[in-house]
Amino acid sequence: MSAHESSLDVANRQEIPLTTDGGHRISLRVFPAEPSRSVVIMAGAMGVSQNCYEKFARFLCRQGYTVLTFDYFGTGASLQTHLRDCPTSVTDWGNEDCHAVIDFARRRYPGQCLQWIGHSVGGQLLGMTPNVNLLDNAITVAVGSGYWRENSPPTKRIAWILWYFLAPVSLRLVGYYPGNRLKLVGDLPPNVMRQWRRWCLHRDYAVGVEGESLRDQFASVTVPITAVSFTDDEMMSKRNTESIHSFYCNAPLTMQRIDPSDVGESQIGHLGWFRERYQESLWRGVLLPLLK
Repeated sequence: MSAHESSLDVANRQEIPLTTDGGHRISLRVFPAEPSRSVVIMAGAMGVSQNCYEKFARFLCRQGYTVLTFDYFGTGASLQTHLRDCPTSVTDWGNEDCHAVIDFARRRYPGQCLQWIGHSVGGQLLGMTPNVNLLDNAITVAVGSGYWRENSPPTKRIAWILWYFLAPVSLRLVGYYPGNRLKLVGDLPPNVMRQWRRWCLHRDYAVGVEGESLRDQFASVTVPITAVSFTDDEMMSKRNTESIHSFYCNAPLTMQRIDPSDVGESQIGHLGWFRERYQESLWRGVLLPLLK
């Protein structure tokens, strides 16, 4: 590692409270690069804190990218009340939270290339964010529709228990989804879990439940998308991945499906890619070349 890279590793992380148009107060972190070649927004997976992406963000920062991470309202550092009292939904995360983060980035970094890396639900939210076309390009990682009958076998075997028993029963008993205690996903606000459950039970996922207005919103996305998926993803099958990206019918789309052996690894999975052990094989070898 060069002296320049070492100095960036200890650069101050900026904590910025961001308030959306609808009054959601969310936690935003900026990892500034100086000089900055472009700006990358890292949108995380369902129930995964922005803390989990910090090493990846610092890696990109060392390569000259200014990186923004954030927690969706009602999760991580963006939870200001008890989960059972948090009224947000998944579509709110797009309409409110992602919308505000893109607006912030465009205001703070005018003229810079603005890129999106969306992990799991972070890639789905591109189709639920009104100002998404302010982005210059997007990379989705391990993103699929979530329709349970098309899930990869390890998840499909337990999905029916989650959707028909654990989710509805826990919501009635405790008022939110206690994923940390159940060791499935993570703690989620009640309306997030209710909406997500409805989607995962429908063949056309979110657009099949929310109707033509959401289908049209996905179709309005024109940002070039590169979809990176993994053959050993224990949650999202190839069919899940193809299904969700088919809704982005007017976005230039490149599909890149990776077997772990392609990059010298034995396994990657749905959540594995953001771990530091993949710095050379995935971060530098696969994702970095996709950024501008």
